[in-house]
Amino acid sequence: MQTQMLLEHTIYDPKDMPSLDSPQIALAGRSNVGKSSLINCLSGKKKLAKISSTPGKTRSINFYFLSKQGFYLVDLPGYGYAARSKKEQRLWQELISRYFASNPALKGVVVLLDSRLEPQALDLQLLSFIREQNLLLLPVLTKADKGKMSQRTRVQNMWRDLLAPSQAPILFSAQTGRGKDAFWSLLQEAVAR
Repeated sequence: MQTQMLLEHTIYDPKDMPSLDSPQIALAGRSNVGKSSLINCLSGKKKLAKISSTPGKTRSINFYFLSKQGFYLVDLPGYGYAARSKKEQRLWQELISRYFASNPALKGVVVLLDSRLEPQALDLQLLSFIREQNLLLLPVLTKADKGKMSQRTRVQNMWRDLLAPSQAPILFSAQTGRGKDAFWSLLQEAVAR
């Protein structure tokens, strides 16, 4: 699927949060899980979202508008290890809390999980938070081109068992494009709800 994706808003301060009527799908996940790579893969542009090997590079909430589809992908700061101060990490939490508060345009949250890792405590906390907010949960296992297929299958099955009766996670690779069509379908179904 072809798309026009444009970075419209970069928000560092909770008081600057825009009020947008168009539907939104948030992207959440551990630092270095591949959110920026996913955005670049979907947009067809290698440098729309900055990619770094240093966890915690995304310090803002970034609103990407998909003009043909008429919705926003909203990239949230990653959680877990980040080479940032505790004060800055608290600011991220405040920023994310403000984003989730009273946001009727938010249709769901794509939770990006590393397909090479078994469920981690921070991932489970995020899932719990999303469920408490009564938001649609869209699980995606990233980096599906890495590691052994047997390990990916085992991790995918673990997540499917944990998420039941929710949707089983799809496998996605920004490098090969694996799962890209399934991901688009997931987004379109969420926006149409």
